[in-house]
Amino acid sequence: MLRPVSDPLAIIRTMSQPGPSPLISDADLSVDAARAAIAAALRPLTDTETVGLADAPGRVLAADVISPIDVPAHDNSAMDGYAFAAADLRADAPTVLRVAAGTAFAGTPHAGVVGRGECLRIMTGAVMPAGLDTVVPQELATLAASADGGLLTIAPGVLKPLENRRLRGEDLARGRPAVQAGRVLKPADVGLIASLGIPQVAVLRRLRVAVFSTGDELRNAGEPLDPGCIYDSNRYTLLSAVRRLGMEPVDLGLVRDDPAALQATLERAVAEADVVLTSGGVSVGDADYTRDLLARMGQVAFWKVAMRPGRPFAFGALQGPAGKTAWLFALPGNPVASLVTFYAFAREGLLRLAGAQATPPLTLQARSAAAIRKRPGRTEFQRGVLRRAADGGWEVAITGAQGAGILRSMSEANALVVLGQAQGSVAAGDWVEVWPFDGLV
Repeated sequence: MLRPVSDPLAIIRTMSQPGPSPLISDADLSVDAARAAIAAALRPLTDTETVGLADAPGRVLAADVISPIDVPAHDNSAMDGYAFAAADLRADAPTVLRVAAGTAFAGTPHAGVVGRGECLRIMTGAVMPAGLDTVVPQELATLAASADGGLLTIAPGVLKPLENRRLRGEDLARGRPAVQAGRVLKPADVGLIASLGIPQVAVLRRLRVAVFSTGDELRNAGEPLDPGCIYDSNRYTLLSAVRRLGMEPVDLGLVRDDPAALQATLERAVAEADVVLTSGGVSVGDADYTRDLLARMGQVAFWKVAMRPGRPFAFGALQGPAGKTAWLFALPGNPVASLVTFYAFAREGLLRLAGAQATPPLTLQARSAAAIRKRPGRTEFQRGVLRRAADGGWEVAITGAQGAGILRSMSEANALVVLGQAQGSVAAGDWVEVWPFDGLV
């Protein structure tokens, strides 16, 4: 028997209790309450492995990378120009310096001595010679030939003492964290680690996410389409979304509308993956055996979330025959609702399980290009195209019909327009919250 619950955090309390304890919400939950309950229930993976830097992008760093060196390792020049002592720089008259013999190159420190009243030709990245602490860019000085090698003239006011010198350890001091644990490694992070001379890093293992679709009417792309049947899109959409997050998708294919087939697939999913991601089968009117089966396999909450699209949603822990557990995210069956609820709930949950640092959706404010009808009491996710307006600010336009089954509206969009639960209709020119897709996937 499903027990009603209006408190979304009740699922967390029941997960510490033995045996199945399914919950069903007796009232619509807010999007924020559902997100908070999911975040509070999940704990990151702890299994690690070591990978070379070439394989590190997109992986979650398992431990802080501590710099073994100062970066830069020496005071060095930030410009191509001439190095000299700041004490020689005059503020009220031109500074004239004799050019010493030689040049300081990056990777080849200057071996000679440069005295007071002298300067040395220096290249970007070259170690600053002893006693020199200022660099004048070559374009801000005038060089004239002289009997003893040349004179450099710097006009007053074009340079300040100590300019254009990068200090030892200025970017990163030895013993300080260079990249922190939980970081999803980006190209710049990998380059930074390489600049420290570190060839490999410890990362958390990839999260394994099992995905399947259920329904006798579904067919795989490329198969003949029988009368009354449709091609499965949700599975391909969700597999792609999981892969874009740098996780390992496990494609379990199509499952018939049969209790035994569904149970076998769920048990396989729990055995092979950390997360089970499904769509459909949890709304009012769906087959009772789906809920009964989930109830027998673990602690699952069936929620009605105050949102559009995507009201029905199930979340919880499933247990397989061997005692292994996996988290379940059961999304609505409509194609757009499935992907919207993935962005709203599953995306952050998966990243949290993978050990990634908290990464809430990237949001910005944009003006609505047209009026949008909405009633208060639920959060609405409209598909939109974010673009630059004539005044240089951000503007968003809705991508036509917004039905939950119109997947084309998501394909044409580059952002979600998020209209909050208490918000009413929007007039053209009003500010609205936008989640750019590039910040979500």
